Amino acid sequence: MADLQQWLYRIQPVRPEMLTEGPTPEEAGITEQHFDYLNDLIGKGILILAGRTQNTGYSSFGIIIFKAENEVAAREIMLSDPAVRLRQFRAELYPYRIALLEPGNV
Repeated sequence: MADLQQWLYRIQPVRPEMLTEGPTPEEAGITEQHFDYLNDLIGKGILILAGRTQNTGYSSFGIIIFKAENEVAAREIMLSDPAVRLRQFRAELYPYRIALLEPGNV
């Protein structure tokens, strides 16, 4: 198997009020599916890091850093995220490479 490349996808809620007013029951369910999907990627050794900014304004975003063989595989991983697939989050994919990481600081 070829060396896996690192990728990042950046997500933002399509409905920003989800962060300021709280999610609808449907959004809460999709968010749970999103979290389960990311946990599954951890179990498969694909996910490196996931998190979100703590502000609740329009500029708030989340990032998912993960490994994939190529751009096609990376895009498939991003588009398979339930929150992206169900259009709760808009997503953008970027090639990425971690330059420095101190595990003790995480």
